[in-house]
Amino acid sequence: MEPEPFQVLCQIPGAGSLTLAGETVGAGPPLVLLHGLSATRRNVLQGSRHLQRRGYRVIAYDARGHGASDPAPSYEYADLVGDLEAVLAYFDLDRAALVGSSMGAATAMAFALEHQERVPALVQITPAYTGHARTEDGDRWERLASALERGGVEGFVDAAQPDGIPERWREVVREATRQRMERHEHPEAVARALREVPHSIAWEGLQPLRRLDLPVLIVGSRDDADRLHPLSVARDYARCLPRAELLVEDEGRSPLAWQGARLSGAIGGFLERVGYA
Repeated sequence: MEPEPFQVLCQIPGAGSLTLAGETVGAGPPLVLLHGLSATRRNVLQGSRHLQRRGYRVIAYDARGHGASDPAPSYEYADLVGDLEAVLAYFDLDRAALVGSSMGAATAMAFALEHQERVPALVQITPAYTGHARTEDGDRWERLASALERGGVEGFVDAAQPDGIPERWREVVREATRQRMERHEHPEAVARALREVPHSIAWEGLQPLRRLDLPVLIVGSRDDADRLHPLSVARDYARCLPRAELLVEDEGRSPLAWQGARLSGAIGGFLERVGYA
């Protein structure tokens, strides 16, 4: 079954509208995928088709300014949550499981905190949001945005290379970053998002997570080179959320978030365990 493209028109108060590009495939209970900052809809499950074969309808879209979606005047979490609401309305979905990675994880969580009854299950892949704006990483985000503006994809690839990666993985990581960035039709919009999203507030503090009474799968990572998605955040979520499961790869293994087939299998198993099938 081939994915079916779709476009969602989002109205922006006082600023016209923008179009979000996405695709849907499969039939059954709906799953909405939300990707991370500077990624696209293809990076949540890394191209795996496991979940649609397992009987789910998978809906994925590029966040504003990313991939094939239009640039926007603002990249606050409130905007990203509004875009998710527009996608759900487009498909006339009262309820859907949400699968978010990094920025997408925070967007999905923010939506669930406001609309718990609409989210039967939630997946948080390498969550990074700690309940407040990430002002301590401001220099890094500015460096990445400037590298993209001045040096294009290759400039971003050079700037994004994390320290501490074993030599055998360096070129693999560079090529994955290059392929991800080449999918963006509006790199200047991605640069703006890099400056705005990390300084945005999705919700205040971690205390609100304690009242979220729904099943949540948290996929953490032991990748020490990835300082933007520390395992401590995933563990904090697991401690706060009443019905959380924490899944982390074994010591010495590559991060589960990189392995689309294994990640999708884990998500499918979780959804069936909690009765979303």
